[in-house]
Amino acid sequence: MVAKRLDWFNIVNYTLLAIFCLITIYPIYFVLIGSFNEGNDYMRGGIYLFPREFSLSNYSVVLQDERLFTGMKISVLRTVIGTVTSILFTAMVSYAMSRKNLIGRGPYYWLHLFTLFFNGGLIPYFLVLKNIYLINSFWVYIIPSLFSVFNMIIFNSFFREIPEELHESATVDGAGEFRIFWSMFIPLSVPVLATVALWNAVYHWNSFFDAMIFTTNKDLMPLQLFLMKMIREADVISNSQYIPPQVKKSISVQTIRMAAIMISTVPILCVYPFLQRYFVTGFMVGSLKG
Repeated sequence: MVAKRLDWFNIVNYTLLAIFCLITIYPIYFVLIGSFNEGNDYMRGGIYLFPREFSLSNYSVVLQDERLFTGMKISVLRTVIGTVTSILFTAMVSYAMSRKNLIGRGPYYWLHLFTLFFNGGLIPYFLVLKNIYLINSFWVYIIPSLFSVFNMIIFNSFFREIPEELHESATVDGAGEFRIFWSMFIPLSVPVLATVALWNAVYHWNSFFDAMIFTTNKDLMPLQLFLMKMIREADVISNSQYIPPQVKKSISVQTIRMAAIMISTVPILCVYPFLQRYFVTGFMVGSLKG
């Protein structure tokens, strides 16, 4: 009887998981096949499993815009630089907060926690960035995101689980705090580092609001802001006089938008599977052990 119950449980469980996967994956697949379909043919409807008339015209229209490559460069730079600097800075603060002999540790902690729930609003934030000359600067993407209170809590929970004897032995051997942090705590924190790095990378890659509010320079436009404008301007682009007539006949507003969405989605879809195991392990260790 127990075996039958387990079998029925597995059947129901796998069925529900399969339905959930289908619901999750099919919208992405639907956009993918639409982006590879001829535009006018797509407007007829009825495309659910495969492109009816295969075409690369939608991607050629999106890729011929020079703003795409500028946005790709800015997004890659801000993702790499922003992720590395944020991980380093937040981990250093978290290490300090995990030390019991830190003077003022309690007030510092509650001050950080206060900023997690309350902020001054967009206008004061804009004025602060203006006064420190970050408006229309690449560093407006990097410096405001150097430190995250939530990520500090995750790091702090993990650091406190590292045996104190390791720190004491390193101190006896003459190692300073920075040497202990860099040579001992960082190598032991790879799962948490990978988890927080993934969060930061996704944030920087998908971010467009800060560029839309704090920059007016087209050379600082990240990929996501370009694609958002591409989606909004799809009807204008499809009727542009600079597009060859043979290409214009094989595109539509909807298929151009789908091609733009796929270009912005594919990089994250390619990176996430390689970091998924660190994501699960790091989140569980960094949060539940505290």
